[in-house]
Amino acid sequence: MKILIIINDAPYGTEKAYNALRIANQTNKDYPETEVCIFLMADAVNCAIANQNTPNGYYNIERMLKLSLNKGASVKLCGSCMDARGLKQEYMMENSQRSTMAELTQLIAESNQVLTF
Repeated sequence: MKILIIINDAPYGTEKAYNALRIANQTNKDYPETEVCIFLMADAVNCAIANQNTPNGYYNIERMLKLSLNKGASVKLCGSCMDARGLKQEYMMENSQRSTMAELTQLIAESNQVLTF
């Protein structure tokens, strides 16, 4: 089984990225045989910026993404969305991968379920 989670919203300000990553991490925990791919588009590419510093007691999207990666998920970043925001790969967290619309359409076609946030 392969699940693709597409996130469009910024990491903070709404809870869409937070809830999407909660689902990804719960899937990794309860169904470890399921392949989870997280694709960050638009303002969501900011979710993968390295060294995020949030107040104590507040969720940290970078830590949530690292948990997903450690459990076997892949994290893909829309390259044109990165370019539009002046983000270079060296600003992004380790093991996140710059991607393309062609790869996204392939992931959609190959996935059993696609969730969008």
